[in-house]
Amino acid sequence: MRVIVLGSGVIGTSVAYYLARSGHDVTVIDRQPGPALETSYANAGEVSPGYSAPWAGPGVPMKAIKWLLMQHSPLVVKPMLDAALWRFCLQMLANCNAEAYEVNKSRMVRLAEYSRDCLRELRDETGIRYDERTRGTLQLFRTQKQLDGVAKDIEVLKSSGVPFEVLDRKGFVEVEPGLAETQHKFVGALRLPGDETGDCFKFTQSLAKMAEALGVRFRFGVAIEGLEQAGSRITGVRTAEGLLTADQYVVALGSYSTALLARFLGKGGLAAGGEVKDGGNPTVSGRFGPGQVVKY
Repeated sequence: MRVIVLGSGVIGTSVAYYLARSGHDVTVIDRQPGPALETSYANAGEVSPGYSAPWAGPGVPMKAIKWLLMQHSPLVVKPMLDAALWRFCLQMLANCNAEAYEVNKSRMVRLAEYSRDCLRELRDETGIRYDERTRGTLQLFRTQKQLDGVAKDIEVLKSSGVPFEVLDRKGFVEVEPGLAETQHKFVGALRLPGDETGDCFKFTQSLAKMAEALGVRFRFGVAIEGLEQAGSRITGVRTAEGLLTADQYVVALGSYSTALLARFLGKGGLAAGGEVKDGGNPTVSGRFGPGQVVKY
């Protein structure tokens, strides 16, 4: 099967690698001169399944109001007549309760654990190196209230089989001696020994070379201008170098994906013949036939 992947970040490159390994004919298109030169270039590289959690949770609406009123607010919402924005806000508000949070977090943790396991398998199979470290992560808490507040998260970790340790001052100093001088500022910590870190840019660059060795064609420096559509199917990708066609298309353009797909999501668009899957929302699923789009 011929597949065109739009975007050569960590997601697009990984998809291309696995598709090629499964025997598909893959072409990756990106406007940059090489892989991982946009979001994946400065990705934090933290692989922390246990910390996977939805934005929507109990208490978040009140926190959001406080954040918006801060001088240096970590949250900015620009008021506008955008139906998609208000629909998102309403859906998020509807999920800001304990029951929804537990369900959504448990789904995200399971998916993230599976992703982390796939990364380990890939590392063992290929020997790929990207300054990875597998020493776990440590989350520190300044107040007892904060520490007590992770109880619900810990229940999800238990039910999902994620290893964890709740540590007092002595415990987290043994794990990280560098905290000895400032231990009095914290009451405890949550340690997830299965977590990892690494250089996302190095990982993607190395994986791109492995994908090329499997036959993946990377077309760099090619601007993507839009998608061609016939009914509910995608028939091609318009680029600065002409129209490119395939049997299947994967949109892995990060924040640019939504704008590219916007006109296909309404009535008579892709939703008529199948669903568009957003990799940022693991609760969405669908069946994809020839000419359908999978978005990450």
